[in-house]
Amino acid sequence: MSEAIPGMQEAPPPAEPKDAAVVVLVRMGPRGLETFWLRRERTVSFAAGFYAFPGGRVDAGDAEVPVEGAGPPDSRLVAAAARELFEETGVLAARGRTPEASTLATARAAVLEGKETFSAVLNRLGLQVDALDFEPAGRWVTPPFMPSRFDARFFLVEVPPGTRAEVWPGEAAEGSWVRPADALTLWQEGRALLHPPNRHALNVLSRVRRTVDAVAWLASPTAADTRIEFQRGVRLVALRTPTLLPATHTNAWILGTGELLIVDPGAPDPAEIERLTSHIRALAAEECRPLAVLLTHHHLDHVSGARAVSEQLGIPVWCHARTADRLPFRADRLLEEGDELVLAGAPGMRWRVLHTPGHARGHVSLVDTATRAAVVGDMVAGQGTILIDPHEGEMAEDLGQLARLRDLPVRAVYPAHGPPLPDGPSALTAVLDHRTMRERRVQAALSSVPRPLEELATDAYADTPSALPYLAERSTLAILEKLRGEGVIRETEGGWALV
Repeated sequence: MSEAIPGMQEAPPPAEPKDAAVVVLVRMGPRGLETFWLRRERTVSFAAGFYAFPGGRVDAGDAEVPVEGAGPPDSRLVAAAARELFEETGVLAARGRTPEASTLATARAAVLEGKETFSAVLNRLGLQVDALDFEPAGRWVTPPFMPSRFDARFFLVEVPPGTRAEVWPGEAAEGSWVRPADALTLWQEGRALLHPPNRHALNVLSRVRRTVDAVAWLASPTAADTRIEFQRGVRLVALRTPTLLPATHTNAWILGTGELLIVDPGAPDPAEIERLTSHIRALAAEECRPLAVLLTHHHLDHVSGARAVSEQLGIPVWCHARTADRLPFRADRLLEEGDELVLAGAPGMRWRVLHTPGHARGHVSLVDTATRAAVVGDMVAGQGTILIDPHEGEMAEDLGQLARLRDLPVRAVYPAHGPPLPDGPSALTAVLDHRTMRERRVQAALSSVPRPLEELATDAYADTPSALPYLAERSTLAILEKLRGEGVIRETEGGWALV
């Protein structure tokens, strides 16, 4: 990901939200109220690696499920909630004689494998979904900047007596009963990333003793509840910027619990900057105050709003010297490898500066010393891939810095584009593997006979026919320059060839 280029197609409109249903499953455990949560597999298309409640999109077959006490469209939502709960946990929230555990397991497998519909299972077992068992607990719509969006209705469900919740391999990597306060502790420590609706539900459940007391709070979140704070002290305001597709926004990260760093406010649109600064000013009620604007590097989709934010909030701009050289305004502090940025707060935070060139010569990343969370700019992307342009980037350096971040090791990775990556080492390894694959394709296109860059790029990106020729050629050139530095190829008037 990098700045937009001439001739690039316009960004598409936001995706239309798909109807979805989510179940906040609760029970009274030996230490009080508990809820069942899941950790999503890294391979799923939405909320990969995040902790969440059972749920998913509404399917066409959900309209066939009769729901006592509800008509369309609510019946589809309740049916989807019951089906997703059954598929993901094995809990069948339906009225009638409770089947044996082995019968339920067989039915669950049949539904997951597509051998039997959920409606057919209910009919065969003589069970009935009742809307009274699914207490409405709020409605949340995914923000427009996300590539996948859902209009999700939440339901509070008390686990049927004697029922066991169990996660099978699939969309969820693990699941367990947890006290809401313990779940929030893991969130605060950066060990369980949460989207706002799930964090809100856990906050509410941690304050009540009876589920009946939670319903009104669950359905009425405040503005603070809707803020995107994936872990304590790491907030997000995604800004529309001039960036490369498939991204349409740059993540402006607000770091800290008291003193705040504003990372990469890259929007040229004053309305977007006003949205960001209003968000920061609202945090004053929580005894937070902005300390500085911090730039990971100089590309326009990262710096276009920096001067405006600095002036409106009366705070300095910090960046690396090689970034400051490229800015149209003066930086107030030059960051260096090993600097520690100490932010007062409750708790305080300490972010270590790493100089991570490769994508850009002045690129820096930040690592929180307590949670090992890493704010990495354009080292990786939550969607798409990062362009290494030989004008100012260097592939060998980029690969070395990716390996360095992986081996620290970091934990959650917060990129400038796309969603966070909860398992940082795995995400960084995936980028390294992808770059190795692309290098092999470039090498396979080379021979002792010189070939021009355009031909090599066409062969190297034959598996990606939608790639823009300019981007394919720039990425191929970055690989060629790396190989030349290793002494395995040479450049001639006719193009590039093996030594």
